[in-house]
Amino acid sequence: MKTVSTALLCLPLLLTGVHGEPPPPGAPAPEKAAPAVTHLKAPEAAKAIETAAKDPAKTITVLDVRTPEEFAAGHLKGAKNVDFNGDDFEKQLSTLDRSKTYLVHCAAGGRSTRSLKLLDKLGFKSVIHLDEGYKGWTAAGLPVEK
Repeated sequence: MKTVSTALLCLPLLLTGVHGEPPPPGAPAPEKAAPAVTHLKAPEAAKAIETAAKDPAKTITVLDVRTPEEFAAGHLKGAKNVDFNGDDFEKQLSTLDRSKTYLVHCAAGGRSTRSLKLLDKLGFKSVIHLDEGYKGWTAAGLPVEK
């Protein structure tokens, strides 16, 4: 009983007194975590693209990571095709401006979800993921082009 009482009395001290030491002078600042990816369904993604189109500083580039054949069958207006399964996928991504905003999608979300780790590794700062992919976009009746 005495042990439980002592533990309960010390608990507030432990909760308020635990903190790390400040870094020594001249130490490098801790790295900031990459911003989280914004996950949107088709209607919200369409609205984001439409809103961004009104301000050139906020343009969203659509990255379609499906195969060239899938892309040719239909794609979001103005999309850039970067084949997730292509041998040069990482090389193609590395040529893009990492400070811009990109909306990435595939057919249903699998390949584009897997590409998020690489986009993060390459230092992309602003990424939107179209959660239901091209299929969700067309199911919502949103426009596509060939």
